[in-house]
Amino acid sequence: MAVLVFAATYAACAALYAMARALLRTESGRQARAVTPALLSLLGVTFGLLVVFTGAQVWGDVDRATAAVNQEASALRAAMLLTGVFPESSATRLRSLVARQIDEEVTVEWPAMAHNQATLTAIPAALADALMAAAALEPSRPGQVAAQRELVAALTSALEARRLRILASHKQVNGLKWVGIILQALCTLGAIALVHADNRPPTVAGLGLFGTAVALCLLLLLAHDEPFIGDYSVAPTPLVNVRPR
Repeated sequence: MAVLVFAATYAACAALYAMARALLRTESGRQARAVTPALLSLLGVTFGLLVVFTGAQVWGDVDRATAAVNQEASALRAAMLLTGVFPESSATRLRSLVARQIDEEVTVEWPAMAHNQATLTAIPAALADALMAAAALEPSRPGQVAAQRELVAALTSALEARRLRILASHKQVNGLKWVGIILQALCTLGAIALVHADNRPPTVAGLGLFGTAVALCLLLLLAHDEPFIGDYSVAPTPLVNVRPR
């Protein structure tokens, strides 16, 4: 991804510089050079604002996805701790159901989220069974009554966190925003090439520096867009760590 983004950006810089040099040979191109250099600052600020607003969405989506995974893991961990006050047979069944749910999430749901195919249509069977088993427990003392209530609440919280996690897996920057960022970058690079076209060293330096900044911004946004896709995606590590052994 890095090679493609930087190569495409530098190719665009070279093409814009060649176009600006060609325009210098025409009367319209020489008149266009009258554009004030102060315009470059306005174009750069506009590009920066677009990147900031888009980055806020991207990192916000990643934070929400991470929070959902952590919430689910924490709720399941609390549920496992609460099973300790119930008879061994009931506790073993609940732990087995939670372990099965985590295994299914790691092996089935995570690959589905990586391909934007995870949906809320199917009810998680193991988690639903665990919730029904917890609700069907017959506490024999006050401590078990409170533990059952908290156990049901923890499993319900895990179910809600799973819902938020799957919803977060569909979050991404829409195409119109990408088009806007790229067009703004091209406008700024084109203005740099046009203003300094008759002086090669400053033009090459300006295009190279701003082109590198553009490529870096695009790379960071692309690498973190869609929280469960790519090398920097949200991993199921918290869930694996709380899985009953």
